[in-house]
Amino acid sequence: MLRRLNDALPGLVLGIILYGVICQIAGVWFVEDKIGYSIGLWYGIAIAVGMAINLASVIYDSVTLGDSKGANRRIIAKSLLRYMVVVILFFILGCFKFGNLFSALLGVLGLKLSAYAQPLLTRVENRILGRSDASSEEEEDSFAAEEAAAPDFEK
Repeated sequence: MLRRLNDALPGLVLGIILYGVICQIAGVWFVEDKIGYSIGLWYGIAIAVGMAINLASVIYDSVTLGDSKGANRRIIAKSLLRYMVVVILFFILGCFKFGNLFSALLGVLGLKLSAYAQPLLTRVENRILGRSDASSEEEEDSFAAEEAAAPDFEK
C-alpha cells in the first residue's frame, strides 16, 4: 500500500521505526520515568509515520492534479493542516501528561533522520539483496538505445 504512494515511503517508514527501536533501547536506561519515556517516544514515532504518509499523499495528489495553481494551493493547505495536527497532538500530550513531551519530540525527529538516512539504507538493502542500482542500468539502456537509433554519418 505504501509503495503505491511513493517508492521510497516503505523505506522511510522502516527507517523511522528502526530509529524508534534504537532510541528505545539506548534511552530507556538514562531516564527515571521509563514508561513515560517509552509512551512519549512511540507517540512521536507514530506522529512521524503519519506525517511521512501524509506528505507522500500530498505530493502524489499534487503531481497527479497537474494544475500548478491548484497544486500549489493544495500543498500549502495540507501542509498547514499537517502541522496544526502535530501541534494539537503535542498539546494533548502536554496537557494530559500521559507521556514525556521531550521524548515525543525525539520520536518526531525520526522523520528527519530517516529521510537523510533513506538513500544509504536503500543502498545497503540493494547490496544485501544483490540488486544493482536501477537508475544507472536505465541510463545505460537508454544510452545504448540512442546509439543504436542514431544515424550513421561515417559512410
